[in-house]
Amino acid sequence: MTRGSASSMGFVGVSTAGSSIRTVFPEWADALGLPTRRLVGHDVPLDAPPKVYRDVVTAIRDDPEQWGALVTTHKMAVHAAARDLFDDCDELAETFGEISCIAKRGDRLVGSAKDPVTARLALEEFLAPDHFAAGGGEALVLGSGGAGTALSHQLGGRSDRPVRITCTALTPEPLDHARAVHQRAGLPADLVRYVVTRDADDVDALVAELPPTSLVVNATGMGKDRPGSPVSGSVRFPERGVVWEFNYRGPLDFWHQALAQQGARGLHVEDGWLYFVHGWTQAVAEVFDIPMPPATVDELGRIASEHR
Repeated sequence: MTRGSASSMGFVGVSTAGSSIRTVFPEWADALGLPTRRLVGHDVPLDAPPKVYRDVVTAIRDDPEQWGALVTTHKMAVHAAARDLFDDCDELAETFGEISCIAKRGDRLVGSAKDPVTARLALEEFLAPDHFAAGGGEALVLGSGGAGTALSHQLGGRSDRPVRITCTALTPEPLDHARAVHQRAGLPADLVRYVVTRDADDVDALVAELPPTSLVVNATGMGKDRPGSPVSGSVRFPERGVVWEFNYRGPLDFWHQALAQQGARGLHVEDGWLYFVHGWTQAVAEVFDIPMPPATVDELGRIASEHR
């Protein structure tokens, strides 16, 4: 497929104009020698009807100037609504029921799931390889969308895995999906607990049960795509725990709550910047069909950090 000077990469999200990738991508394109420096946003509201997702995928597919796209918040919705528009999907996309990257290979439209790889790469940057064996901690993953399910899957597959993984959602349906993913992956049935949480008080109670050194993750989207935090102002994070906020922009209420307890509770607090860098570098590699070795990721991370 021949593309002209107006070619671009797409970005499907909720509010794409506010993302750091807007300023970072052109510099990455220069560093990598990509055929385009243009990033085109496709903003889709939360819980849009299936036709909206199908229209977005169709527009990307039929535009000869778009090389492909990264999909953020809407990964599972794109798979559910538009899987039949893709000629191929990789094994992870089918296993997780999500499409986080749209690429073109000749006249074929290809979908892939990058969250499992992204979650593993980001986690390995700040969590010691023997963290759970050394401390006996659990993992509490708040939110069971694409990113949360990918993380719980990766945690369950580690040689050093938590004593227990608790996954939460506001309704049973995302938990049913997560359970099916975990079953296909062969995770032990007694490793993961699935809990519907009605409000912040329910989540606070789960956090209070955690032993020291446990991992607590905000994968709900609250603090960026939705206002607020999944925990209340009365939450007490586990002593010497690791608290990971998947968001890197927005009010970041959950992240600020953890920072307020960092000294007193001995917490290690991470935001979503590493997830952002790994997610985008994996998507760029897929869309433009180029290698992305660790040294290149490090260099692109350095370039991106200048725009934080």
